[in-house]
Amino acid sequence: MAEKIFEIVDAAGSKYEYRPGLEDVIAAPTTICYIDGNKGILLYRGVPIEEMAAHATFEETAFFLLFDHLPSRKELADFDAKLKAHRELPGAVIKLLQSFPPLANPMDLLRTAVSALGLLDDDPENDSVEKNTARAMQLIAAFPAILGVIQRQRKGLQPVKPHMEGSHAAHVLQQISGEAADEYAAKVLDVCLVLHADHSFNASAFTARVCISSLTDMYSAITAAVGSLKGPLHGGANTEVMTSLLEIGSLEKVEPWVMERLKNKGKVMGFGHRVYKTYDPRARLLSQYSEKLAQKTGNMKWYLMSREMERVMEREVASRGIYPNVDFFSASVYYYLGIEPELFTPIFAVSRISGWTAHVLEQSRNNRLYRPDAVYQGPMNVKYVPIENR
Repeated sequence: MAEKIFEIVDAAGSKYEYRPGLEDVIAAPTTICYIDGNKGILLYRGVPIEEMAAHATFEETAFFLLFDHLPSRKELADFDAKLKAHRELPGAVIKLLQSFPPLANPMDLLRTAVSALGLLDDDPENDSVEKNTARAMQLIAAFPAILGVIQRQRKGLQPVKPHMEGSHAAHVLQQISGEAADEYAAKVLDVCLVLHADHSFNASAFTARVCISSLTDMYSAITAAVGSLKGPLHGGANTEVMTSLLEIGSLEKVEPWVMERLKNKGKVMGFGHRVYKTYDPRARLLSQYSEKLAQKTGNMKWYLMSREMERVMEREVASRGIYPNVDFFSASVYYYLGIEPELFTPIFAVSRISGWTAHVLEQSRNNRLYRPDAVYQGPMNVKYVPIENR
């Protein structure tokens, strides 16, 4: 593995310090999220993630990220009412999604839907904080319906009208399945949405901030963030975790599979994190829900396989600071909830849209265009050769 910092030389002979992936480079101050990767601490605006998961709903979490204070009962009720008012997706966006191949990548369809929503904005030239905050709420509200259209299209079914009662998490499950959500399933998904809402300057949040720093629009920034989240090194990791569990197939095959993977220097998805050098606090919480769902469904298989994989990895690589991350147990949790692996990353986006929009608003309040330097290592003073002489 490359060192975090090393010296490189440009074509003119000048020396520079280089940190691959901008690791440990401070890009901007923020008040949204704090992480201590060595101690396994995650705070949303100062509140420990454990407290948020235990006490806050996703709606309360989204309000907190957007408005920088925990809402009063009235503020939360008003916020919830605004989200519900925008649950129904515009017909033009539904028709657009239905015009594409039904088995297209769900993240590609989500990205396109966000871009399409920008074309329907009622005041596109208004980039005030107030208007962008309203757009943020509309986007948070729209994501479950977008996901519902995508999934039901995959199944050859028509989208369903959203229920105007119930939590945001229950709405997500209703849009996917077409049926009212089980109360416990909605509670578990609500916790998942809280845990995934933000994670400081992760790749997709930073993408959104870089994009909005050019003074583009909210929809462009979120479209870019969706594209970033699609990657298997970011939001796609939990899909890969479940794919691995399904490939392994049984408890007794877990250890041989992991050992073979490590022997060939392959990556075991769901383990290791650029920030956490100890156990991801979100993974600890999700492991508990994976166990509870296993017991509730009477199917311990995926939970026990996950624990066995964790046991082997702890024995083999924990000394190198490689522990389960949020993607590891979220895979079995989502699968127990009846969510198919191809929807894992879009479900991530249903939550992370709250963090993305909070970052866009924060960047906009004290903006400076991102323009990092590069170290040129190509040839110098190359003579142009006319095309007839090449």
